[in-house]
Amino acid sequence: MWGGNPVAVKIGLADAPPLRLAFFRFVLGALSILAYAWWTRHRGVFHVRPWEWSVLGSLGLIFAIQIGSMNVGIGLTTAAHGAVFLNSYAVHAVLLAHVMIPGDRLTPAKVWGVLVAYAGIVLLFARDFSFQGSTLVGDLVVAGSAVLLGERVVYTARAVQRFDPIKLLVFQSLIGSACFLAASLIFEASAPTRYTVSLATSLVYQGVVIAGFNFLVSSYLYRRYPASALATCSLTTPLFGVLIAAVVAGDHLSPVLLLSSVMVAGGIGLSVRR
Repeated sequence: MWGGNPVAVKIGLADAPPLRLAFFRFVLGALSILAYAWWTRHRGVFHVRPWEWSVLGSLGLIFAIQIGSMNVGIGLTTAAHGAVFLNSYAVHAVLLAHVMIPGDRLTPAKVWGVLVAYAGIVLLFARDFSFQGSTLVGDLVVAGSAVLLGERVVYTARAVQRFDPIKLLVFQSLIGSACFLAASLIFEASAPTRYTVSLATSLVYQGVVIAGFNFLVSSYLYRRYPASALATCSLTTPLFGVLIAAVVAGDHLSPVLLLSSVMVAGGIGLSVRR
């Protein structure tokens, strides 16, 4: 499911500008999570203690910047490239967890995994590393978004030990919705939106499947497993993303792209070994 997200974003960008698309996604995500909270009779979602505002605000802003940069970057590159670069976040999370989470330490196997994964990223960059490269700017923006995503994963893994995960998800979505509504009104006022079946399908996938179901499951897992160990779940995500991009978006499966995605997946596998 994670692997298909960059493809869904790419499809949605054909009908809506990136910040407005993110706003629609955040609203759907918030509604999905609130519906789950209501269905399970989850209480206290909007009861925020004074000391919790700084964490909720920081996480919401990181989330908004990460999703915004992801949408903008994917609009400037291919869905397949977006899948490979974005899902390198698992390797960034391993490095950040070493610094931010006590006991989640780097080992020789993790270091080798990081090097292999980054080599795969460099391999994909190298082909377009020129001022004429058609996807270079988008690749760089998505790569930056992946670093922020790794930071958010580690920050969330720490926060869910003290916070209700449903509350974290609700406030992430609410803060993100407010940020993207304001940004879209300022920067995309003249950009048109075409309300099509493909846009609706893209938004349901991003908002309900990813921002709803997947985030709920991830928050549940972060309370029980180390952040670096959960990166194992991302082992096949770059591969699925590239294959889905080829089938759905028609992206070309070049040997370099396939090798890069395998190296990123292999690096994730090595980096989460104990």
